[in-house]
Amino acid sequence: MSDTGTAVNRTEHGDQRVAVVTGGSGAIGSAIVTALRAAGLNALSLDRHGDVSGDLSSEASTRAAAAQILERYGRCDVLVHCAAAFDQATLADVDVSRWRHVQSVNVESVLWLSQAFTPGMAERGFGRIVLITSDTVWMPPDPVLLPYITSKAAQLGMMRVLARTLGPSGISVTAVAPGLTDTPGSRTVNSDEQFEAVVAQQALARRLVPEDTAAAVTFLASDNAAAMTGQVLCVDGGLVMR
Repeated sequence: MSDTGTAVNRTEHGDQRVAVVTGGSGAIGSAIVTALRAAGLNALSLDRHGDVSGDLSSEASTRAAAAQILERYGRCDVLVHCAAAFDQATLADVDVSRWRHVQSVNVESVLWLSQAFTPGMAERGFGRIVLITSDTVWMPPDPVLLPYITSKAAQLGMMRVLARTLGPSGISVTAVAPGLTDTPGSRTVNSDEQFEAVVAQQALARRLVPEDTAAAVTFLASDNAAAMTGQVLCVDGGLVMR
């Protein structure tokens, strides 16, 4: 932990800022937790097997987990929403159960956590909400991703509204849109040939790794991003250029 990072990520009273990363036990989520800790934050994971356990598909469980965090840690200064449900369905076979599961995890839980954490952020005059969306919003690769891509697009609409709503209180709301990233999960559904086909379309011909997303999140969570809100950083090697 660097002295600079420690100084930047402490309050004016010297308290260590607390970061909550949903899905923080996954490949990208754990890389974000590691990067935020290295930057001087007290970063913890919120998911089924995290530092704090919670089922983000359940409003009650999500609210209970948020209350537990506030009771145990006293605050949340940075909320990173990395958890994601990937239930697949095309237009022809989508059903209400799969649809609602994806939307509850990927979209609705952001609302419940924001309701819990932003009053404290506003009181302290500092807050960061960073949503992990996806570059598939701009370039959908497969019809079976209908529920997932819809949820990620909804996150962007939420980001813009919350950025306007919370900005006067010193809270920024941003997003990071990764491309196809080399994780154990993505390797179970993508062959090396599929990875290389995506890399061949990128401006930067390298396979993406979780640390790429973590670096962007760490920047957006820091004081160095004090003038940014309502914006999306695409971390996809230049596959999508907006």
